[in-house]
Amino acid sequence: MSGERHPFRMPAEWEAHRGTWLSWPHKEASWPGGFGPVPGIFAEIVRHLSPHEEVHINVGDAALEDSARAALGAAGVPTDNVFFHPHPTNDAWCRDHGPIFVQRKTGERPEELILDWGYNAWGNKYPPFDLDDVVPTRIGAELGIPVISPGMVLEGGSIDLNGAGTLLTTEQCLLNPNRNPGLSRDQIEASLRAHLGVSNILWLGEGIEGDDTDGHIDDLTRFVDPVTVVTVVEDDRRDANYRPLRDNLERLQGMTDQDGTPLTVVEVPMPPALYREGQRLPASYANFYIANRVVLLPGFEPERDERARAVLQGLFPARKVIVIDCTDLVWGLGAIHCVTQQWPRLP
Repeated sequence: MSGERHPFRMPAEWEAHRGTWLSWPHKEASWPGGFGPVPGIFAEIVRHLSPHEEVHINVGDAALEDSARAALGAAGVPTDNVFFHPHPTNDAWCRDHGPIFVQRKTGERPEELILDWGYNAWGNKYPPFDLDDVVPTRIGAELGIPVISPGMVLEGGSIDLNGAGTLLTTEQCLLNPNRNPGLSRDQIEASLRAHLGVSNILWLGEGIEGDDTDGHIDDLTRFVDPVTVVTVVEDDRRDANYRPLRDNLERLQGMTDQDGTPLTVVEVPMPPALYREGQRLPASYANFYIANRVVLLPGFEPERDERARAVLQGLFPARKVIVIDCTDLVWGLGAIHCVTQQWPRLP
C-alpha cells in the first residue's frame, strides 16, 4: 500500500488518547556528563500522564525495565497504568522513531494503522539507528496492528497537524537532502497527503539555533485547535533566532486552513538563551505535549515559564498546563514533545 491514497487520517494531538509512548533513556552519550537527572525527568512525565491515559514504555531488556521501574518507584509514581514493552532502542526520542497512528471509520467499525516512516537519526548524524528504525513495525507486530511503510524518511517532530486536513512543516527539515535526496517537494507533499489524510500543507522556513534536527516544527509552531497556532517569537534583535522566527511569523499571518479560513496566530516568547559547555541548546516553549486533561510544558526559567504557561492555559481551559523543568533534558537537544508520541483512542 506504500504511496497509495487511503482514507486514513492522523488525529490532532488534542483528540482523545488511549495512551502515550515513551522510549526509556539509556544512551548516556546523548547527555554527555549529564545523564543522571534524565530518568527522573521521564518519571515526572509519567507521573502527570498516567492518571489520565495509559503510558507505554519501550525497554530493550529486563535490566532496562528494572531501571525504569526503579526510577518510577523512587519518584513515587504508581505503575498500574504503565506498560513495558521489550522493544530495544538506540536512543530515547520516541517522537521521531515511534509509531505514528492513523485511523479511519468504515461503517461502524473503526480501524487503525501504524505508519513506519524511514528513520535515519536526523540525516545520519548519530549512528547506529537500526533499532530505532524498526520500532513502529515491532510495536505493530506485538499489538496486531497493521503497519504501512511509506518509503520516505520522516520524523514525528517534523510535522504538526490540525486533524482536519492541514499539516505544518519546515523547508529546512523536509527538503533537506540528508533526508530524502531522491524526492522532490511535490513528491514529499504527495506522500504526506496520501498517508496522513491531509490536503493542505503549510511550509515554514528555518528552525531555531542549536536544533540538530534541521528545524523541527515542534520547536517552532503548534496547532492548539483546528484554526489556532502557537508560535514562538524572539524579541531580541541581536539573537540568532530573531530573524528566522520573525520570518515564520510573517508566513503564518498569511496562511489559511484547508477551508481557506485564516489561521489565528498566538505568540509565545522564547526562553532566555540557554547554553551548556558553550553550546546553544534548542530550548523552546513550543515543545509542549497535549495529553488527556493535561498539557506538559517544558520549563527553563521561572519568570518566562510562567508567561508561556499562562498563554497556553488560556488556550486549553479544560486541561491543566503543568511546567516540568527541562534544563537537564534539553542538554540532549530535545524536550517533552521530543520524547512522547500519542496513541489516539479509536472513535
